Order: sequence, then structure tokens, then C-alpha cells
Amino acid sequence: MIEIGKTIIKFPPLREGILIKRYKRFLADVELDDGEIVTAHCANTGPMKGVLWPGGRVRLRYSPSPKRKLDWSWEQAEVPSYIENKKCWAGVNTSLPNKLIKHLIEANGLEKELGAISIIKPEVVYGKGGKSRIDLLLEPENSNLDLRKIYVEVKNTTWCDKSLALFPDTVTTRGQKHLKELMDVCPDSRAVLIPCISRKDMEIFAPGDSADPRYGELFRDALIKGLEVIPCSFGFFHDRISWEGIKPFREFQK
Repeated sequence: MIEIGKTIIKFPPLREGILIKRYKRFLADVELDDGEIVTAHCANTGPMKGVLWPGGRVRLRYSPSPKRKLDWSWEQAEVPSYIENKKCWAGVNTSLPNKLIKHLIEANGLEKELGAISIIKPEVVYGKGGKSRIDLLLEPENSNLDLRKIYVEVKNTTWCDKSLALFPDTVTTRGQKHLKELMDVCPDSRAVLIPCISRKDMEIFAPGDSADPRYGELFRDALIKGLEVIPCSFGFFHDRISWEGIKPFREFQK
């Protein structure tokens, strides 16, 4: 059992600044607090509904390398919170959630929900024609009461309606395909969807029906087929990410 507020990942302090603009999907111009203007890589290629605020504060990671085109990466954004007159930091780097959930499983943070796990395999080929990759494939310990393999799909979740965390924030044919493939592994294997709620002010999760009605329909179909949903919440700080617990979910946005 991991205590609420415990650090899951620690890293060198991020640099803060003001978002000038995000463009060409992968690029963001930011004015750092010292006045320098830099261009950062944006790993989130979606619309970033609710977290894209030109003129708002953001946090960047500086990691120069000959293998990288840009020295800066956009990691976090300060966003309005449903709590009156409050703001909250949200994680916008969509390459991070898989790492967070892997850390959480390794620390036995989901042992109650998943049982004891012996092996975690990332990016395993599966699905019809072997054209998809599951985020995490888990193999249970022999002591686990359920010895079926566990297919885990992780979704970065930052869009919200007040305290309701929502995914997706736009039509996602890829996400629809993932739900169909998760249904196909049932009942021979366990299928688990983990909405990675990358802001600590959310209280409950639901599918984003208003953004993608078809995804919502498939979400509910998958629940009937045996899909397990474990919304995991995290807090984002300038030098660490904290565990904020498992949140409940409901089947409909409204």
C-alpha cells in the first residue's frame, strides 16, 4: 500500500515560464522566467483541451543531447481548477503515463486490484494481425488467485468537467480500436484500462462522451465483456510526481 502524497518519481527541477504558443502539433514557444524564449518539444499531439492556455504558466525539462533536435521538453501546465480561485499543475507529456503506471505496479501500488505481479512487459504486440501494441503486459505471480495474463492500456487524462476527469478529449479512432482489442482478449486474459489522471484535483472518472460518443459506447460494451477500469491519480510538482490514489468511475459523462 502506497500512502497518498508519496513521491513516485523524482527528477531535477523543471524550469518555469509563460506559454507563448503551441504550433505544428509538436512545438511550443515559451518565455522562461529569465526572459529567454525557447522552443520546446510537445509530446502531446492532441488538442490538449483544458490544458492549452497561451499566456499561462508551464514547466519545461532541459535535456540537451546530440540525438535530440530540441533541448527543451514541455512537461507540465498550470490549469484552472474546479476549486474556487485555485489552480492546479497538470502533466502534459503523453510519454510519461506508461512509466508512472509501471513504477506504481513495481511498488505494489495496485496489488489489491491486480494481485502480485512477477513480470511487466512494455509495448507487446497483440491484436488482430499483430498491428497493435499493448502498453503493459503483466504476468501474475504463482501465488496470484487469478493466473491469467493482464493486458493494460494506459490513457493520459487531463480534460475535465469540474471534478470529473474525462477521456478522450477528441474523437480517437485509435482509442476506439484499443477498446475493441481489449474486449477480444477477454475472458481468456484480463483487460485493464488505466486512465492516468495527470492532475490531483479530480474526484471521479468517466468516458468523454461529448468529445467521442463512439468511444463512450465501446467503453460501456467493454465493461460488459469484462474490462476492468482503474483510474489512477497523480500530483505534479516542479521536481517530483506524487501518488494521489485510485478514483471511482462512472459509465457515462452525464
